[in-house]
Amino acid sequence: MINVYLDDFRPCPKGFVLAKTAEECKLLLEHEDVDILSLDFDLGWGQPTGLAVVQYIVDCGRYPRSCYFHTSSPAGRMQMIHLLTQHAPIHINIHHGPMPG
Repeated sequence: MINVYLDDFRPCPKGFVLAKTAEECKLLLEHEDVDILSLDFDLGWGQPTGLAVVQYIVDCGRYPRSCYFHTSSPAGRMQMIHLLTQHAPIHINIHHGPMPG
């Protein structure tokens, strides 16, 4: 089981695997069991956002045990949280902000 930190800019916290793009994050979710997933929304100009990762999670059912949102985009955070809370199983922990720290 791994922890995944999706971000194209911020440094990766200790104990996490860094995914710099939505595609890297989706590959990790596809091939690994993910305990904690921390999502950024904006991943570079013209690149898929964290919302694409959440859509992938919903579509394939590969949910992490816990999900945090460290994005600085309030609108992006709300879109990701809304989509995830609409579809996630009840036992998935969805935190409405970043990891405590």
